[in-house]
Amino acid sequence: MAPRQKAGKARDSGRTKGQREHMSASGGTKAIVAALVANLAIAVAKFVAFLFSGSSSMLAESVHSLADSGNQGLLLLGGKKAQREATPQHPFGYGRERYIYAFLVSIVLFSVGGMFAIYEGYEKIKHPHEIDNWYWPVGVLVFAIIAETFSFRTAIKESNLTRGKQSWKDFVRHAKAPELPVVLLEDLGALVGLILALVGVSLALATGDGVWDGIGTLCIGILLIVIAIVLAAETKSLLLGEAAGIEEVRKIEAAIVDGDTVTSIIHMRTLHLGPEELLVAAKIAVQHDDTAAEVATAINSAESRIRAAVPIARAIYLEPDIYSETEAAKGSDRGAAPGGPSAPTAH
Repeated sequence: MAPRQKAGKARDSGRTKGQREHMSASGGTKAIVAALVANLAIAVAKFVAFLFSGSSSMLAESVHSLADSGNQGLLLLGGKKAQREATPQHPFGYGRERYIYAFLVSIVLFSVGGMFAIYEGYEKIKHPHEIDNWYWPVGVLVFAIIAETFSFRTAIKESNLTRGKQSWKDFVRHAKAPELPVVLLEDLGALVGLILALVGVSLALATGDGVWDGIGTLCIGILLIVIAIVLAAETKSLLLGEAAGIEEVRKIEAAIVDGDTVTSIIHMRTLHLGPEELLVAAKIAVQHDDTAAEVATAINSAESRIRAAVPIARAIYLEPDIYSETEAAKGSDRGAAPGGPSAPTAH
């Protein structure tokens, strides 16, 4: 039986401007703005400290904070672009813009932050010199730690609203909205980097050997590159297209089957079109003696139940079929065969 096509705008959309703005806000705008304000203030303070002290750790950290500020700007820009209306060329909208800009963040963090810090650390180790006006870098680093702690606290608070019972590792790995994991990892990296810079400066002051300052800078660079690689890997997965979470899949499966007209799910696939936009495509089994009108009514009812159970399911395509064990057994791919059963783990 041929797929039952839906009118894209009428069935898929439900995406009013107010809903899209709410989606953007739910992506962690508050945490992004808090991080942006903190990083801009810290970047200026660190650069002033570098000018007065000549500390390479302070220069690397000022570039790090400047890169972070640019990253927060990219996340805000991605959220804004994702709100654009769907077009004939992009019928499912621009929700994935948020994934693209999150991926750009990892590139900026790797190139501008990490590679520059490694280069600066290498130069300082090769050509060490004592730190002048020690109170400038130490004072600024203490101020920066306090400011970053405030930003990190905001990111944690916002993340806890959506994290549920997940561990922090699982939250970062499985979150569909990229902004909060990005800000969390950036703030964590910034705090650890500040501590490394403070240790490097302190050892350089205690020993009179500027090599320690360079070592601290080198460690900051390595840290930033590791975080950038983690971010790139996670956002790459989102860009390729991730399915709905396990709980959402269970809710959708339970919503589709009514036990009367829709007797079972033959196979189903889900795909995130954006952080808060989900596509659901399923082949469903119906009674062989149901009329076309009864099947159409059953499909409309199933769509309503899906949207009630999982509100982010905005594009739903259901194809009715008659389940047949005989027909299913003919194909090597039972899930793809006419009337074939679902592959239980492939959603």
